Amino acid sequence: QVQLVESGGGLVQTGGSLRLSCTASGSIFSINDMGWYRQAPGKERELVATITNDGRTNYADSVKGRFTISRDNTKNTVYLQMSSLKFEDTAVYYCNAYVRPSAHAGRFYNYWGQGTQVTVSS
Repeated sequence: QVQLVESGGGLVQTGGSLRLSCTASGSIFSINDMGWYRQAPGKERELVATITNDGRTNYADSVKGRFTISRDNTKNTVYLQMSSLKFEDTAVYYCNAYVRPSAHAGRFYNYWGQGTQVTVSS
């Protein structure tokens, strides 16, 4: 079994910064893409940013230039540095990872964290 545990959410004022972390643990042979998604009240979950295991990144247009995704493969951890936060960034942020649980596993499986709340006050 694989668990993804997020941390770092909280309440911040407009223009402020937060750093989210997500660590994968459990039965892990390798991890492919990792990423962050968010879901605001009454809206569908949307992509924020993803990063491949060799560091290639992809961002939603709404966060480009403000958010930075990174990862530490030695710690099975992905980070999201959020700056210049806006009210509309308020959401539950979810970590996502594609994990190959063992050498015998034939494919990668998709896992989600439990989510961490980010609230930006205007």
